[in-house]
Parts: sequence; structure tokens; C-alpha cells
Amino acid sequence: MSDLGPVNPGHAEEAAWVRRWRLRPDADPVTTSSSTLIPVRTEVGEPAMLKLAQSDEEARGADLLVALGGRGAARVLERDGAAVLLERATGGRDLVRLVEAGHDDEATRILCAAADLIHDASAAVLASDDPPGLIGLPTWFRHLFSNADGLSAFHRRGADTAARLLDAQRPAVVLHGDLHHGNVLDFGERGWLAIDPKGLLGEAAFDYCNLLCNPSHERALRPGRLERQVGVVVAATGLEAARLADWLVAWCALSSTWFEIDGDPRLAASAMAIGERALELRRDVGISGRA
Repeated sequence: MSDLGPVNPGHAEEAAWVRRWRLRPDADPVTTSSSTLIPVRTEVGEPAMLKLAQSDEEARGADLLVALGGRGAARVLERDGAAVLLERATGGRDLVRLVEAGHDDEATRILCAAADLIHDASAAVLASDDPPGLIGLPTWFRHLFSNADGLSAFHRRGADTAARLLDAQRPAVVLHGDLHHGNVLDFGERGWLAIDPKGLLGEAAFDYCNLLCNPSHERALRPGRLERQVGVVVAATGLEAARLADWLVAWCALSSTWFEIDGDPRLAASAMAIGERALELRRDVGISGRA
């Protein structure tokens, strides 16, 4: 039986899972709008993360992690409904700190490699005995399509761009859906692996857009930064630069829409500013020659 350690005895659900899986908490639980996270150690001392999903989106992400089986993402050690026990990242490296130390290109290449591992596992995931219920990109973009006309000319342009891309999608792969510098962690000997996938299905280029907007909108909007990192992604992935820029326009319009819905006009405006920069990139003959 585990020592419950710092788990609040009033949190009966968390305590029940700790007991059931014979875990020892390492730190206090952290509760977000979508899940509760408890750093723990297993009965044999392995560092792990107990995650209790509080939304369908988090549960779908856990389904994908199970199907990935550790390929490009954290391994699932136990799973039962909304509860999932994951291997925990214990490496000392951090992609945000890497960027702050002047190694922006390296961080982008690491993120691209993490995306590639997940995309490469698509056939195995989709052919598994119990494939996860992934969300297609047309559904993912629904809020943009339904709100674009009430927002701005950029949002309308983004919705039209998304519709055009979705009408002529390249072969669909399993997508992480939320790749950024805080969702790819150092797992020591296992390397850089993803956490917290959204569980989407669609064109691979979509997965590289969010990382271009991170680790912050302010950094993404620094002069020359977006142009350079688009070039890094293109070199790392072989994607067509113009098509990547189109997906970035569509993604920024969707992201801005979500911020508007959430009542955050500042982030809505900065997401739109990145998208407008992507429109300039799309018109740049220097990066669109492979379109």
C-alpha cells in the first residue's frame, strides 16, 4: 500500500487511483481546466505522472497515447477511463530555455522530429485493434468557419484558405494537434517526446504551424524570426514552403478565433498578426518557389 504523501485527503478520486496503482506521490497535484496532474513514483520507484482527464479532449488524447505505444510520445503505463499513468519526463533539457539561450533553430528541428515520429506511426495506430477516435481537420476548424464573417477580413481570408486546403488535403496522418515548446519534453535516454496530444487526423503540414507561433507570440513576431523558422521547418521536413504558409494562415485564423471566443482580445490580435505575417510570406517568391 502506498504512502499517500502530499495528496490532499479531501481529493478522494486522486487518492483512490494512487492506492489502486500503488503509487507514491512526489509533489502536490496540479489542477487545470482540463485535467489533474500528480507527479508520482510507481511501486518499483519509476517516475510517472498520474493524469485524471476532465474533458473529452483529454480522454481522446490519452486514447492516442495508448495507440502510439511510446512511439514519439510518452508511454502509457496504466489506463482506466479518465485516469492514465504516464512515464514522466525527468531530463534536464527544456525547449523554451533552449530558445532563450539562442538555439531557436535547434528547438524547431527537435519539434519537427517529434512530429515526424508521430506521423510515421500513423499506419500502426490506425490499424490497431482498438484505434482511437481521432477528429478530422474539417471538424477542428468548425469554429473558424462559423465565426469568420463576424470577426475580420483576416478571419474570412483564413477560413477561405482553410476550406481550400481541406478540399485538397494531402494524405492524412495521425496528428498531435498541439505541438509547441511546452508539449515536447526531455525523457532522458528516450529522447524528446510529445505529451498532451489532441488526437487529430489530417495533412501533416498542419502539425508544424503551432510551433511557429511559440514559445510566445512576442517571439514569433520578432523581425525575421517567422521567416527563418519557416525555412528551418521546410529544410527539416521537405514540405512546400507556400503550402506551409497557407496552413499557418489558416491555423492563426483558427487560433485567433478561439482567443476571441475565450474573451482574450490581446492574444486574438497577436495570433492574427502572425497570420498576417504568414500572408506576406506566402506572397514572397523566395519561399514559395516550391509551391
